Amino acid sequence: MEYLTGKTEKKTLGIQDILAGEYEGKEVTVNGAVHKIRDMGDVAFVVLRKSEGLLQTVYEDGVTDISLKELQEEDTVCVTGVVAKEERAPHGFEIRLRTVTILSKPTEPMPIAINKWKMNTSLETKLDLRPLSLRNVKERAKFRIQEGIIRGFRDFLHEQGFTEIHSPKIGARGAEGGANLFRLEYFHKHAVLAQSPQFYKQMMVGVFDRVFEAAPVFRAEKHNTKRHLNEYTSLDFEMGYIDSFEDIMEMETGFLQYTMELLQKEYKKELDLLKVTLPKVDKIPQVRFDKAKELVAEKYNRTIRNPFDLEPEEEALIGQYFKEEMDADFVFVTHYPSKKRPFYAMDDPEDTTYTLSFDLLFHGLEITTGGQRIHDYQTLVDKIADRGMTQEGMEQYMMIFKHGMPPHGGLGIGMERLTMKLLGEENVRETTLFPRDLNRLEP
Repeated sequence: MEYLTGKTEKKTLGIQDILAGEYEGKEVTVNGAVHKIRDMGDVAFVVLRKSEGLLQTVYEDGVTDISLKELQEEDTVCVTGVVAKEERAPHGFEIRLRTVTILSKPTEPMPIAINKWKMNTSLETKLDLRPLSLRNVKERAKFRIQEGIIRGFRDFLHEQGFTEIHSPKIGARGAEGGANLFRLEYFHKHAVLAQSPQFYKQMMVGVFDRVFEAAPVFRAEKHNTKRHLNEYTSLDFEMGYIDSFEDIMEMETGFLQYTMELLQKEYKKELDLLKVTLPKVDKIPQVRFDKAKELVAEKYNRTIRNPFDLEPEEEALIGQYFKEEMDADFVFVTHYPSKKRPFYAMDDPEDTTYTLSFDLLFHGLEITTGGQRIHDYQTLVDKIADRGMTQEGMEQYMMIFKHGMPPHGGLGIGMERLTMKLLGEENVRETTLFPRDLNRLEP
């Protein structure tokens, strides 16, 4: 009987192994997809595509054991050859091919030019052909960087004593209230898709003190803008035993600092490929909501039309103001009006028309909403009543406050928006793997 040990070593190498230079002059085996073929006559350059990037191989008539005519772009192959140093090759090394084994062949030609730097096609076409357009080196680099963001989120919070949780995405009602709920039938019962893991995060603070989750959330909002999605990935955390809502902002600042360092260290290839300059996060200014409105109204000669919320144009101008005045890429806007925050947001004891809450703006776009939550049972009961709400359906949520909760707070970060601003993209769909918006349900 044979057993699997999990220790079997593959004979094939990765691109990084070859580019390290240790295999120069040695025969190696590599697999990948044929990205591009440049036929020069007796010699052809066959560029292979792997998860790490591109690798140039050299086909030679009479040396390589296959006819060049048998190869086509998007074949998947396993090749063997000798590593040679070549300054003219991308990254300085190439493989002189000896044997080529074709593992699979496409049955149709590629409908878009994925082997070009720019595919010269519309965003809608890229999204319609998403399983293929993502093979483009530039497109997939975006999502490697996005992987670095979520990796930084997890690693940093683990270091800070947080426990990762996984809350349900189907429930009887939403955590945020309002009409922006996707409703569905659940075994002859009414159910909704989760707008937020908010209630579960707070419940788990009573268990683990500090928790986080990276998961999809759903908003049935009929927006058709460059900044909205109906399903997105929310990076959430909730932390107990806080002294102030500023503790939450400090934690997010630490996450951003950690993540930018991680990206610079381990995702430099992708950053260079996309010509990304990482933002400054050594310190992030904060400004009160009402003061922010006054600043941009005065500097940019703008009338304050909505005293209870920030309009998209105001967010952009706040970002512009702090970039011009303080060279800041991020700014925390604090103390949002109570009427624009959920019932569980803690009111500012010095002025209860405002809350101990905040948004984080990145280059003038809101990427985070957070704040301190009400932890006292009676205070929460009173606020629910003041809003004309009932506790019906919130019995399990209210239970945690009846039995004691520490001062706590948290936030949610829109991963796709953060990626969009980091990469300098104009549309959040560019940094969403498979977007779900007002008009798109597939692929």
